[in-house]
Amino acid sequence: MLILSRKSGESIIIDGRIHVKIVRVEGDVVKIGIEAPADVPVHRKEVYEEIQSSNQRALIRESVSLPKLATGISKPNPSTQPVLVAAKAEQNAKVL
Repeated sequence: MLILSRKSGESIIIDGRIHVKIVRVEGDVVKIGIEAPADVPVHRKEVYEEIQSSNQRALIRESVSLPKLATGISKPNPSTQPVLVAAKAEQNAKVL
């Protein structure tokens, strides 16, 4: 681990893309500002650990079994075919 000393208003640069600035020191609380590209996630450690824990729980959670879908395609009811044919013939007759 690299340990650096910085005073209020001083900064460090990480990888030429991440700028960490000591904004203010109030007793034993240090306020820092972080400028990073949008593709670099920045979290407090406790938030990061909670995200990781939540992701791990999601991976090991038992999958819920879904109902089986019917396989195969049902065949049309032959008794409806003449009705459809008759209806189509009636439509064609009206067009003529």
